Amino acid sequence: MKEITSKTLITGIFGYPLSHTLSPAMHNKAFEALGLDYVYLPFPVSPENLPPAVKALSALGFKGVNITIPHKETVMKYLDEVAKEAELIGAVNTIVVKEGKLCGFNTDGSGFLNSLREAGFDPKGKKAVVLGAGGACRAVAMTLSWAGIGKLHLAARSVAKAENLARDISNFSSTWLEVSNLEDLTEQAIGEADLIINTTPVGMYPHVDELAPLNTNALHRGQLVCDLIYNPLQTTLLKEAGKQGCATLNGIGMLVYQGAESFSLWTEKSAPLEVMRQAVLNNVGKSRKKVP
Repeated sequence: MKEITSKTLITGIFGYPLSHTLSPAMHNKAFEALGLDYVYLPFPVSPENLPPAVKALSALGFKGVNITIPHKETVMKYLDEVAKEAELIGAVNTIVVKEGKLCGFNTDGSGFLNSLREAGFDPKGKKAVVLGAGGACRAVAMTLSWAGIGKLHLAARSVAKAENLARDISNFSSTWLEVSNLEDLTEQAIGEADLIINTTPVGMYPHVDELAPLNTNALHRGQLVCDLIYNPLQTTLLKEAGKQGCATLNGIGMLVYQGAESFSLWTEKSAPLEVMRQAVLNNVGKSRKKVP
């Protein structure tokens, strides 16, 4: 076990609840691999305790933290600076403490894009359907528009949130946008898409038998179906998509790439990607046992 001293630099993650997170295992293995005197800890911070928790980061000497559900959007108002990309996305998943100031970044979008490209998919000119309208959806949808996606169909239970996201994207992109209620997503819209992405938590452990709200009968060979969930590695949606001949992609790549970018923001060093990926894979099964 690593020895913690007064010189150890602290990082971590704020979220509520946090039983699902694999980030501590991933980052601590990365620090160990590079011989860095850092530690990464999970902090279950309830919404009412978010303001004082964020304020304490500088006073307690933190290098920074990741931010996850449900704080990605609300945390922004407690920061001194927010990077332009995070401001446009409207969500922060990484805080860096620098010279006493709290600076917010979003590495989710670039993390997802890197995972797509690693899978051999170039979004430029393609058609995509994105399920959901939360913080992760905003990061994915906006990043796809910046990467030149041709058409983006946003399907969500909260049509108002999806419409707001579409308006935000239209302010700086020529992407062809369409919005619908999840229940009204047609077989045609699903069938014509090159890329389908689930950004909702449906199917996440322990609810592994739940199927993301999508008519999988409309899926077909030649499509890539992504699920941002990484526990389990293969959600019911990905299993059904595989049966239809689709290529599939889980959330491991996005988790690793967004984590690697956060790691570099805190340490100013290149992250050991494969060490981080292996740490996640080694701990997926263990994390399931820890969830009540």
